[in-house]
Amino acid sequence: MEKELLKRITMIPGLMGGKSTIRGMRFKVSYILGYLSAGMTEEELLGDFPYLELEDIKAALLYNSK
Repeated sequence: MEKELLKRITMIPGLMGGKSTIRGMRFKVSYILGYLSAGMTEEELLGDFPYLELEDIKAALLYNSK
């Protein structure tokens, strides 16, 4: 399960400065972590960014814990 979630985290040279992103999109893992630490809920994140999936949030949290 962890390996599958972590496959959602991508680092592509030239995309967002090579930082970790979600599924190759222009959405950094740090954005998710920042929103959550500011008090946004998972449901609010998914509502504000409809291209994100719950598994993306789980992957970002897992990636951050490694």
